[in-house]
Amino acid sequence: MLDKESQSFLEELLITPSPTGYESEGQKVWRKYVKNYSDKVESDAYGSVVAKIETNMDVATIMLEAHADEIGMVVQHISDDGFITLNKLGGSDSTIARAKRVYIHSKKGRVLGVTGNKAIHLQDSKNGGGKQPSWKDIYVDIGAGSREEALDLVQIGDPVTYTDEVEYLNDEIISARALDNRIGGFVIAQVMRQLRKRKSELKVNVMALNSVQEEVGGFGARMMSYRHMPDAALVTDVTHATDTPGINNKEHGTVKLGEGPSVQHGGANHPSIVSLIEKAAEKSEIAIQHEATSVRTGTDTDSIFYQRTGIPSALISLPIRYMHSPVETASLKDVEALISLMTESILAMEPDQTFSVFE
Repeated sequence: MLDKESQSFLEELLITPSPTGYESEGQKVWRKYVKNYSDKVESDAYGSVVAKIETNMDVATIMLEAHADEIGMVVQHISDDGFITLNKLGGSDSTIARAKRVYIHSKKGRVLGVTGNKAIHLQDSKNGGGKQPSWKDIYVDIGAGSREEALDLVQIGDPVTYTDEVEYLNDEIISARALDNRIGGFVIAQVMRQLRKRKSELKVNVMALNSVQEEVGGFGARMMSYRHMPDAALVTDVTHATDTPGINNKEHGTVKLGEGPSVQHGGANHPSIVSLIEKAAEKSEIAIQHEATSVRTGTDTDSIFYQRTGIPSALISLPIRYMHSPVETASLKDVEALISLMTESILAMEPDQTFSVFE
């Protein structure tokens, strides 16, 4: 499985809070690591970071992309009694928000709190028992006795994350908050590490983009792909593993944990790049799975492919269970296969690489 350096980097990346719109701390960790395997590192005003391996100014440039942000919450209101009302950042699920430990990330430091939960003895159908709460019903108790006491510790607009950190269910299965999509940032950094080692085989320029604000609209990817306009893009994000109880495979497809990354077909996914990925998988004997895109991929691929005159793009996804929860779960076997697949796909590209649906 992962070597000690890679595992240490992954764990640091996962536990560093990076709620959407507040990604700077996680981006510092990513930038520090990827600098070791890049010729140049740049960032933009909102915190997206690009790392580059340059071979020749006259060859094609291929972009690797993942998003840096995670879902979370934000302090919206503080009551006279010192209780803190939250709102969501991205697709956070209010159903699982109660009875959790959370960190409020303030300018003065990290503040521990708990989301309140009415004891089952006090619940009935008239006061919300058994119903999905709205975010206005979710509050945090930080032990403050008044609004003034709470304001000494936190302020309106401070981001909030769950406290859950990294756990290993066994040697292969990892569970953590924010696998979506800090694991993608880890993957593209590892691909850069592999490409740097094998630079003599590399025939194209490569840029790895770790984008901000995917969870609220893919804005970081839009800005940076428009700015740099690569010749093609390989995007990675997570996808739903549909191998747990209660999921309708006819509706959601069949993707299993531990059986390889999932190659996406249709929509923004350029068929020539998909074909190249499939050939790279076959040549290197990397197990892959397949998914169909209906209208949108729901990832930064949708923000990248249409920029200017178009950027041929394809999405390779990592299966995870329990997406958008504090216990997102993935297989390290799939992670390593995804790193290998993206690496081999890049190495298969030619200096004058182009992609056309007519080729």
